[in-house]
Amino acid sequence: MHKEEIKQLPQDAIEFLNYLSVVKNKSELTVLEYASDLRTFFRFMKLYRGQVDEKINFDDIDVSDINIDFIKKITLQDAYAFLSYCKTERGNDAAARSRKVSSLRAFFKYMSVNQNKLERNPMQELEAPKLNKTLPKYLTLEESQRLLDCIDGKFKERDYCIITLFLNCGMRLSELVSLNYNDISSDNTMRIVGKGGKERTVYLNDMCVNAIKEYMKVRPVEGVVDKSALFLSNRKTRISAKTVQHIVKELLEKAGLGGKGLSTHKLRHTAATLMYQYGDVDVLLIKELLGHENLSTTEIYTHIVDSQLKNAVDSNPLNTKSKSKNVDE
Repeated sequence: MHKEEIKQLPQDAIEFLNYLSVVKNKSELTVLEYASDLRTFFRFMKLYRGQVDEKINFDDIDVSDINIDFIKKITLQDAYAFLSYCKTERGNDAAARSRKVSSLRAFFKYMSVNQNKLERNPMQELEAPKLNKTLPKYLTLEESQRLLDCIDGKFKERDYCIITLFLNCGMRLSELVSLNYNDISSDNTMRIVGKGGKERTVYLNDMCVNAIKEYMKVRPVEGVVDKSALFLSNRKTRISAKTVQHIVKELLEKAGLGGKGLSTHKLRHTAATLMYQYGDVDVLLIKELLGHENLSTTEIYTHIVDSQLKNAVDSNPLNTKSKSKNVDE
């Protein structure tokens, strides 16, 4: 969803998104995710209430005319019908539906508590689907090196620098694309603006410093639109999140790592996992590096190593021999 499409939302939704951006200081990416969820919900509601032809293309449903009278009639049951539609018709998994629950809760809380436009919040009791806890996917040390080794082409210095920062600094995608060159200090530290505008400082190792230096040698100077942006697109504008995702996807394919569910966010997981596995780094330090709000979010990396240790013990040949003996007996 693009910024221009936000204007096609109901006025109350637009005001809510402005509130998220200005008051709650949510990132642009987060605001666009809320916008996308609300647009899908309102399109469903128009279809569900029979206000549009059932044969209409879902993505063509106009929701800009939805007003407060329409919103006041929305019930908790409508929300569950929407979540059912998302599961059966749109193929949304539990995580995607859970995000939509968060979007609906936030919007209706805003309408009832902040704006007093609703006498009661119909989504106060809305429950999110149960999520199965899974360990994050990540690259092994060998796979990480293979990914770096396959980088070439016209923008090889830029792309190598991007992958290097992901794998060494554990940055979020939104953090990387918003980097400015003056965020990097002469003492080889880098200022990162994370979720909610919270700043943190990351120390750059030699690999990162060298990658940035090599990129800056070839980074365009003439005709650059956003002169402060660290990473530029081929149009000499600040590189977009979508472009970085495309770059990472192509490089993963090239390195023979495609089809494994990997992504830019998995490179962030890789950085944290490799530091914990090989660097003897305390989990509290990793929490600070990644900019996590809660330690429980970071502790999943200790579970990865615990899982690997268990697998290593289980694969001991004596264990296999012992099982065979028990079967024979």
